[in-house]
Amino acid sequence: MSLGGCIILIAVGAILAFATDWQIQDVNLDLVGWILMIVGLIGVFAFRSIGKRRGMPPSHTTVIEEERDHRI
Repeated sequence: MSLGGCIILIAVGAILAFATDWQIQDVNLDLVGWILMIVGLIGVFAFRSIGKRRGMPPSHTTVIEEERDHRI
């Protein structure tokens, strides 16, 4: 699961937990929503720790300018 997948899980879980009034027999959608949000958060924290452990390079770039000798 990618970081985007984790964010989608959090969003879908929040929709199920807070924005719906659906009633399905023998299924508690509020609980399903909370579970999805928790799994998504665990995924986000896992990606953060993996990224730190790998020693991700800084996001800056180095520009090298080349001098040219213009003779006429």
